[in-house]
Amino acid sequence: MSSGTTPSDVVTKSLLVCPSMGFLSMPAARGPVLVKRLRRTVSKLPAGDTILLVMDELFVSAGGYLPEFFDPMSTDHVSWAICRELERQPLVMFEPEIPRFNGSGLYAIYYRGASVGLYEPLVPYKIPIYVGQAESHNSATGRGARTPDRLWKRISGHKRSIIEGGLPIEEFGVRLLRLPDVHANLGENALRVNYLPVWNAVLPGFGSNEQGSSTRRSARTKWDTVHQGRSRTYGDERYDRQELIEAVEEHIAVQISHYDEAPWRE
Repeated sequence: MSSGTTPSDVVTKSLLVCPSMGFLSMPAARGPVLVKRLRRTVSKLPAGDTILLVMDELFVSAGGYLPEFFDPMSTDHVSWAICRELERQPLVMFEPEIPRFNGSGLYAIYYRGASVGLYEPLVPYKIPIYVGQAESHNSATGRGARTPDRLWKRISGHKRSIIEGGLPIEEFGVRLLRLPDVHANLGENALRVNYLPVWNAVLPGFGSNEQGSSTRRSARTKWDTVHQGRSRTYGDERYDRQELIEAVEEHIAVQISHYDEAPWRE
């Protein structure tokens, strides 16, 4: 007998396939009983015959059984579908310049370099460093945007922030997914919750805009504390840079340790 599964490994097996005898059906069984039946069946096979396939079948007793409930449109399933589809999109580097395009939707920024040691552990994984959305309409007023290239404009603004923050723009890329506004808020929340990107969760402030004197008097954001250089004015520094860097390192280590647990990667 040559097979990828030995009798002692089997938990519930009900059907064997072999060249000379075709399908060999067996009553459902578990544990030692099933192992005994498998050995008895295998002993009757012609010498040198090979089991090609052992098909799994799960059997449960009728008493107290309740069928599984499945809602394909639940928040979890929709959010997992968005994450799965985003990961299917090609990674486009910020350099050379991304051609202008129309549309709104979601985006996820990734680090793919070797010169920024803080983020280098993320390179082998599809873990974004920042996620966001760009809607075609103002969510407060319902009015349409003045220009149709909302998603392109949003990532172009982020490109400037990366450069001003002293980071090598040629080592950053983005995945883009155009979709209707009705799904944008759910989509952005799905990306934030499922990925917990470090610039969203640990170093907020990357996507903020300086507007008016009140912003100029506010404290430096966590992102700007770690990546200084954006052409803005600030008030007192509220955060300790080294403490933030250590928080980033710990957060990334946790992200990587849970990477294979993502339900949309099953």
